[in-house]
Amino acid sequence: MRILIIEDDAEAGAAMVRGLGEAGHETVHAADGALGLEAALKGGFDVLVVDRMMPNMDGLAAVETLRREGDQTPVLFLSALGEIDDRVTGLKAGGDDYLVKPYAFAELIARVEALSRRRETGAVATTLRVGELEMDLIGRGVRRDGKPIDLQPREFQLLEFMMRHAGQSVTRTMLLEKVWNYHFDPQTNVIDVHVSRLRAKLDKGFNRPMLTTVRGAGYRLDG
Repeated sequence: MRILIIEDDAEAGAAMVRGLGEAGHETVHAADGALGLEAALKGGFDVLVVDRMMPNMDGLAAVETLRREGDQTPVLFLSALGEIDDRVTGLKAGGDDYLVKPYAFAELIARVEALSRRRETGAVATTLRVGELEMDLIGRGVRRDGKPIDLQPREFQLLEFMMRHAGQSVTRTMLLEKVWNYHFDPQTNVIDVHVSRLRAKLDKGFNRPMLTTVRGAGYRLDG
């Protein structure tokens, strides 16, 4: 599981990175609300752990912005404010759970893992977003920064897989099995050709490439 921790207290943030890492999870730490929002908007996280009171942008504002952008990644708020009204405010802002400080770390891990399970068994998402890239899974449309991108069916499948694994290196074997349904290497350049076409369409008119080649590993889509 990939978890974004938005926490301005360096000691608390380091403790969560260490503890969640020991529990087998990958973590990214953002030191304030603005940096956390920037990271979260790039996508690729299973759960967000968000401190409520932070400089630059507090946790409530960051999560409210995420929800307005259509991001439904589960959020666990952390706060020293533990009154009922405080919890209600956090949930109304878009939080899915609320844990009052100080807390037992075992409970933090249990709540994070429960949010991840809830997401897996919940409603199926109809839209994927990675940074400025948006995919409509029902209408089969793709836009980058609002600009429509016309894709062939196989290019659409390829991009969908890459978006579901945003920020990760995707190997040729993974693409052959999941996109082409090949369980053997056909010894052709079919992947290179499709990736090249997809990259050209995604980046046309933009200065920053989103789909890059990872030498010796495969490909990666970044927001």
